[in-house]
Amino acid sequence: MIFEKHWSRTLVAALLTTIALGFGLASAEAATIVALGASNTYGKGVARNQAYPAQLQAILKSSGKSVRVINAGVNGDTTEGMLKRLDRAVPNGTSLVILQPGGNDRRKGTSDRTSEIQSRLSARGIPVMMLSNSMLSGLPHQPDGIHLTPEGYAMLARSIAPSVQGAMR
Repeated sequence: MIFEKHWSRTLVAALLTTIALGFGLASAEAATIVALGASNTYGKGVARNQAYPAQLQAILKSSGKSVRVINAGVNGDTTEGMLKRLDRAVPNGTSLVILQPGGNDRRKGTSDRTSEIQSRLSARGIPVMMLSNSMLSGLPHQPDGIHLTPEGYAMLARSIAPSVQGAMR
């Protein structure tokens, strides 16, 4: 009887410790945000650490968030291309996708597949934050007039950081 009580207490303590460790490990994992888009997501013309996804990650981490921002931007990409690579670009468990379709559909004469991207992500339970081209106007651009400068990407990251924090699940 004494042995059974001791064994039961030991088993309960072990289970509680395992559960507590499990919660601790889960909360220590970094949230994943995927920045999906074309050249202004990729950061054409600037160093990788100057593109807005890298700068956004630094801002979020400095505010105490455990987060990883994946830059899934591809120069010249269309929403059709984004849709085709969606499953490999956005891993399961992603907390948020920031979708910046760019202007390549219009320039290349292809159909806008933004709503299909949003539907597929919604079906996977992944929230989507749209980053429209209008958010880039008024920010410092490179001489081509299309792509942002490092300062422009920093300003963009700072401006969306509060919305990203609010949208993360």
